[in-house]
Amino acid sequence: METNRQIALRVLTGAFIDRDPSIVAQYFAPNYIQHNPSIPDGPAAIPGLIASLGKDFSYEPGMVVTEGDLVMVHGRYVGWGPKPMVAVDIFRLADGKVAEHWDVMQEEVPASATASGNPMFSMPEAK
Repeated sequence: METNRQIALRVLTGAFIDRDPSIVAQYFAPNYIQHNPSIPDGPAAIPGLIASLGKDFSYEPGMVVTEGDLVMVHGRYVGWGPKPMVAVDIFRLADGKVAEHWDVMQEEVPASATASGNPMFSMPEAK
């Protein structure tokens, strides 16, 4: 049985790296709730979203945090907008399916332009 973490990563990888619309039937609940303001509720819109991705689009998953039925994935999207975007995708899973999704996205600022000199997208340093 797949964990919620594995399902969320399969959904993101399937949609944004493999560009495989079959992930919708396999991993999305029929009553899927979407909180991104430009995507409607229900799984029917997801194959069209996948098909609309340009040839220069890429996605890279980063840190993953799980808490019960919630999974958060910090990722980097290139080609979603005019500049690379760093996002946190939040999924609520129920019965092995994505039941709900939120995202928070912002344009990536290069490390050289941040006050700390740290990049916006990186893995945590081991302690």
